[in-house]
Parts: sequence; C-alpha cells; structure tokens
Amino acid sequence: MEKIRRLAFVLLTVLQVVVSLPFQGDDNSEHLSQEVVQAPSLQLHAPQEAGGAALVLPQRTETLRQAASTPLPVTERAWDAPRPRDAFTSRAKVITSFGPSGTVQILASTKTPAPGITPSALETLGHVTSVPILTSPIPKPTSLLPVASILVSLQATASIAIKMAAQDIFADPISTDAPPANIGRKQDHPAPRLGIAKNGPIETNKFYANFFLGNQTSPTYLHPYAVSWARGQGASASWGLAISHVEGSQRVYGQTSPETGAAAYFINPIGIQSVCLSAKELGTDTALTTESLTDFSVQVSLRPNAQAGAAVQFPLVQGSAFITAIYNGASPVIQTGVFFRTVTRTTTDPKPGVTKYKLHLEDGRTWLVYAYHTRGDPLDLEVVNNGFAQAKGPFYGIIQVAKDPGNGEAVYDQACGAYPTGIELSGSVDDKTGTYKFCFQKAGMPATTLAMFALPHHQSSFDAATRSKVTGVLLQTTTKGMAAAVVADSWTMVESNLPTNVGFLPWSPQAGTVTAISDATKRFIHNISQQETSQDILQQTNQDSMYFNGKALAKFASLILAVQELLGDQELAQAGLNKLKVAFARFVQNAQQYPLVYESAWGGVVSSATYVTGDTGMDFGNTYYNDHHFHYGYFIYTAAVIGHLDPSWIGPNKAYVNMLVRDVANPSTRDPYFPVWRSFDWYHGHSWAHGLFDTLDGKDQESSSEDTMHAYAIKMWGSVSGDKKMEARGNLMLSVQARSMQSYYLYTASNTVEPPEFIGNKVAGILFENKIDHTTWFGTNIEYIQGIHMLPLLPHTPFIRTPKFVAEEWATYFSGGRAEAVQGGWKGILFGNYATIDPRGAYTFFSQPNFDPSWLDGGASLTWYLCYSAALGGL
Repeated sequence: MEKIRRLAFVLLTVLQVVVSLPFQGDDNSEHLSQEVVQAPSLQLHAPQEAGGAALVLPQRTETLRQAASTPLPVTERAWDAPRPRDAFTSRAKVITSFGPSGTVQILASTKTPAPGITPSALETLGHVTSVPILTSPIPKPTSLLPVASILVSLQATASIAIKMAAQDIFADPISTDAPPANIGRKQDHPAPRLGIAKNGPIETNKFYANFFLGNQTSPTYLHPYAVSWARGQGASASWGLAISHVEGSQRVYGQTSPETGAAAYFINPIGIQSVCLSAKELGTDTALTTESLTDFSVQVSLRPNAQAGAAVQFPLVQGSAFITAIYNGASPVIQTGVFFRTVTRTTTDPKPGVTKYKLHLEDGRTWLVYAYHTRGDPLDLEVVNNGFAQAKGPFYGIIQVAKDPGNGEAVYDQACGAYPTGIELSGSVDDKTGTYKFCFQKAGMPATTLAMFALPHHQSSFDAATRSKVTGVLLQTTTKGMAAAVVADSWTMVESNLPTNVGFLPWSPQAGTVTAISDATKRFIHNISQQETSQDILQQTNQDSMYFNGKALAKFASLILAVQELLGDQELAQAGLNKLKVAFARFVQNAQQYPLVYESAWGGVVSSATYVTGDTGMDFGNTYYNDHHFHYGYFIYTAAVIGHLDPSWIGPNKAYVNMLVRDVANPSTRDPYFPVWRSFDWYHGHSWAHGLFDTLDGKDQESSSEDTMHAYAIKMWGSVSGDKKMEARGNLMLSVQARSMQSYYLYTASNTVEPPEFIGNKVAGILFENKIDHTTWFGTNIEYIQGIHMLPLLPHTPFIRTPKFVAEEWATYFSGGRAEAVQGGWKGILFGNYATIDPRGAYTFFSQPNFDPSWLDGGASLTWYLCYSAALGGL
C-alpha cells in the first residue's frame, strides 16, 4: 500500500498543470491574479541556494563617513502603500497528497524567493559623527598650584574579595528615593511612546525598541531569529509578524583590506519574510502595541484597530527557540515571502493537543509549525497559494514556529507547547567566583521543559548541570556565532576569575596591583604632575557635553590619584583634590551649561540640551539615551576616586552619584524611577549604546573599552561607598564582559566565533545586532577604529584587553614606526595601550624630551600614562 501511495503522489506531481503567481518583483506584479500555465516537469522545485537571497545596495562612500556632526531629524522610514488584500489571497492550484508521514499540500508552481536587502552604507541617524576626544590645545598654567595641608591620608587598597554566596546581588534596589530635588523634572520627551501600554520606567536601549520607534517596522533581533511587523509591506504583504533567520552563507562582506586581508564589514540581509504569523482580522487599520517591557522580553500585540482587543500576541524573549503567537479566537493566517513549496500536516501529533506542520520553502529550508489548542478545534490549515495559508476557523491556543537546521525536529517536538515570557536574573559572588542564573518564566504546557538558544559566551561559562542540557541543534546568529539549543528551564553561568584584586592603581594579570616606582622616576614625573595639576580644571570641565565633562573630570581624578599614591606627594594631591571637588560640585548642584533633567515619559536622567536646542545630536544624543553608560561612567569613576581619597565626601554626594548608577545599571524592578539595566545586556554580555532612534540593523555599540570602564567605575564606587552588592555586580560584569568582548569585539587569531573573513581586523569597529562594521562614526583612520576600543586606560584594561590580543593588534597595525606616525591625541592612546605588552617602551615614548602635549587626548594626563607604564615596567 505504501508503494501505491508513493506512486500516486509522483503521478499527481508529474501530470499537473498548475497556476503560478508571478514573483512580486516582476513587472506584472500588480496583476497577481493573472494565470500562467506551466508545462509539467519532474523537477518543478529545483532548490535555490539560500545565499542567493541578498540584494546588495551600492557600496558606502567616504561621504557617508563625513556626515554632519549631528544626526538628521527623527523621521519615519518611507514605505509603500499596502496592496489590496485580494492581491495576495488569490488562489493557486494546490495538489493535496496523503502519504504515510502526513497530508501534503503541494504548490506545483515554482517561485523565486523574495530577496532581502543589505544596506551597506553606515546609517548615521541617531549618531553624532564628531570625534570623541578633545582636540583643542590645553593652555599651560601660568602658575603652579599652591600645595594644601593634608586632610586625608590613605594607603592604596584594592577591592577585597566578597563572600555573598547566599545573597542575590540583583535582588535589592540601589535606592528607591526620587532623584535629588535640584534635578529638574519633565513629563514629556521628544521621542513619542508609540503603542506602549505601560506605566513607569521603560527600557530605552533594549533589543525590541524598534517596535515603538519610527514606523514600528524595523527588525527586532532575538538571536537566532529576527522579527518585524510586516505592516502590509514586503513580499508577503502581511499584517502580521514576519520571522527571519539568516544563514552564514547569506552574509554579504565588504571590500577586503590589502593590508590585513580582512573584510571591511559583514552584514546579514534584512526583509526576508520566511514565515509570517497573522490573522484574518488584521488589515489596514492594524495597530501594534507593546506590553510587559522588561530587560529580556516584551509582548507585542497586533490589534485590528487601535481600540480593539488583540487578535494575536507575541511574547518575545531573547534566545527563544520558537516564535510563539497567542490566539484567543482569531483566525490564524500563515504567510511567506520565500514561498511555500509544500505544506505538510504530520500524521502523528508530537503531543496530545498539538498539531504539527512542516513548511518546506523555495529556498530549500524547512520550518516547523506547532499549534497547541487549549480549547475548540485544532489548527486546520488550507493553503491558498504560494504565499498564503489560512485556518479554516477561529483558533484558541498558541502557534509556534521554529527553523529546522536539519537535526532539530526531535528537540522541537520535545519542547513545543511551552513558551518563555521573561527571564529572572539572579546571582551571587564568593571570593573570586561569580555565578549568575537565568530562570525562564514560562507559560503553556506546564510539564514541558523549554528550549532556548545560548550564545557562545554562555556555552563556555555554563556550569556542569546546564552544560549537560546543551543539544547539538545549532543555528547561526547574525553577529554572535553559532547559538546552541538548550533544553532547560534555567541556565547557570559561572565566572571563576573575578577581578577582585583590581583596584585604583596599575594592574597586570601577572603581577597584580603594582605601586613601586623608583625615586629617580618619581622625581622626573613629579615635575610634570605639578604642571598638570595646576591646569584650569574648572575651565576644562565647563563644556556643553556630559561626555567631555566626564572625561575631563576622570583625567584629573586619575592624575591626582597618581600624585598621592604613586608619587607620594600628598600636599600636591590634596590641592588638586580640593579643585576636583569644586569642579564636581558644579554637576552635583546641576549648574553645568545644560543641566540634567529627570523625565518621566521614559524614566531617566538626561541632558536638557535637546530640550533647549531641538538638536537630537547634542552631546552625542544623550537626551535620547545614547551612550549614557559612557557619559555617566566617567562621573562615577571620578566620584569613586574622590571618595577613596576623602571618605567624608561620600555622604553628601552619594545620592547624586547613585542616581547616575541607577540610570544606567539599576538592578531591581523595585526602583520606581529607572528601568532595569538600561545599558548592560545580560543576554549578550555587553552594553548597547544606541538609544531612542529607529534603526534597521538593531542596537549597536562602538567603544567596548568605555563599556567596560562603566562596569569598572560601578565596581569601584560600590567599593568606596560601602555597597558590597554593587561592587560584586561590577566585578561580575567585568568578568562577563571579558568573556563577551574576547568573543565578539576583540579578535585574536584563535577566535572561532566571528567569521574568519573578518577577524583579521582585530576589533569589531561598531558592533550592531545585524552587522559588524570595521569603522567608527567619526572617521576611518585606523587609529580611530582601533583606538576607540582602547580608551580610557585604567587598571582593569589588561583584564579585558589581554597581552596576547594587544600584541597581535600592535603587530598588525602599529609596529615598525607606524604608531609614531599617528598625529594628535590618538598617538597617546596607542602608546598607553602599548604599556600592556611593553611598559618600558611606552614609558620611553611618554618620557621623551620633545614630547608634544598635543599627543594627549583631553581626557588623559601625561602623569597617569607615565606612572602607569613606570609601575608596570618596574622603573
């Protein structure tokens, strides 16, 4: 009987005369109901390589790199008027076959998968393209700073190992107090809250922000899948949620460097609508809203109109193995822009109450659909044409979609029926070992264990129990290597080398903290320190930018720290400290050029610059939540140094500094003023700098080193202010960042996570969710691209940027006199970095008689560079 069925199936395929719908990109695409007769063929469905699905737009030009110093006004992306519904629901002939594995609905006509796009130009909307270092010359002091009486005398101390094995370091808020009264209040914000159904603080820098920005249609990257609201656009013309997954073979690479052989960038095509989950009730009046916005998850609801209840809801959680849609009586529609080849309903259900379909698409890929009905009839799909299938009635329950890489079906069968709704983060620290745990909140079938995808840095840090749950099911991510499916309701990650012994003074992996400098070297550096301490700190910290003000404050903080604890001149240090306190007080009093305001629309402390000027690019987009962890990290570090040198200063200033920490790194939902972990992404292991600007390639971050600086600053402020849980979180963040950065940002020759075509660049440049571009927002000079991942030079730097990495990078770009040829402040940045592998060579550079002060970034002092390299070099 089986042979007869198979023979009948072949005969039906061979003898059919079918109706085909032309590809949307054809000239006749507006006549989608036109019938085309196709001769019968035994090879109706010749597979197409998935890699052929990318349409490359013109190469970027240097003109794009030299855009204006401020971004364009925020505008919605252009989009076409949606086509009439009958344009994509016209019927094609479908052959139904009954086989031993299930009921197969066959689309006999061949259609070419709709291509995605790869916008290779750097999208500068929302990013300032000015250079992030102060380039104006610093005036020499006209007189030396008079020394002051010693008020405080402290010995250099490192962080002490913390024992909190039984305490959850994420459980408690830093504070629940309102921001200080002198911080102005705003109830509005220039970025509207589109479709957000939530009161209280809202995440601004998370993966799902495109759902409430622009046209609400730019992609959201869950890893390994990307989703977007189709909104009547694209090949499917769906009003539902479009799901995409891109293989490594589909990447597009930029021009190869003749020096390194590395590609300038790689990007994944966007706009490929492999599967769309929608409902018959959705159409031109569809409204998208978001609910339950957390640091790991969001729920997206699609409503027939703004006043209607949700027709379908999507709980979206980072790392989800399925994209899940919740239906409560709406009639499901499944669409595709890659086009069905066959749609098969399996004979055997994977679980009671779960119906299973296999979608074999024209790109040769297979997607699995699981429908768990909680009441009413099971899902019964009718294939209407190559791009459209519909349920024969209303549906109550969930529909889940997953891409099968070839070996995933058994795992998906096991995990279907349950879905994640969020992630609860917890953690503890015991001496140098830190542990953090993702406990997945879930719904659906209660006895079913979740499948979730782990990124490479998760996999390498799993404890033994979690590691045993890792499967062989792998899916490519856009920028984070291969994700592995893990069947578990929680993951535990362990970091066994917390940087608890990294303190305020120079540190190396081999020697730990080093403080010894010879008397002769001290005398030489002391003359320079007198000049630098006498500079006009009030003038240098009176900029129209929180970023540049913070850098200048941090420069003097490390300078004064070096004077006291490495050079031993406590009188000079006290005089400098007195000036630093006055400079910092300007910001505590909120008397800077553009004072901060607390705005309650999103929930955060922002610069008033854009409110005053209307310029979205002021202060690198601070008002729109760009770069807060960079900007405020410098202030937090400065406060830690002041508090270390004078503990009596901490009390009166603690509320202000903690406010900055809460804005970027609030650990608790019990804080009513700030969202949880605005900047740091515990799923990705690093922060995102991109705020409230719509973007096709998702969130991004340029400076990995300033990201780690903010974690180091939090660690040190926690230490001096007595908040041991904050200090523990900072230590844990640094360890997670070291693992993450060394996988995704900083590439040694042994890196196996990122494409081999790209790792020769040694650093990411700008890491997006959908691409990595070896460039900067402000220029393409190699010292810019590499150097933005070097600044600022602080004791934790070698913990992240290992000697092995620095040596490889130096040999690739800067050895043989190439660093000496660099001009301006980037030269000092390069040689400060060089101290990691050759501190004596770095000291020789900084101590040369004809040293040009223009080689210093305005956020760095020669005193700190000299002390740092001398201490590490044993000079």
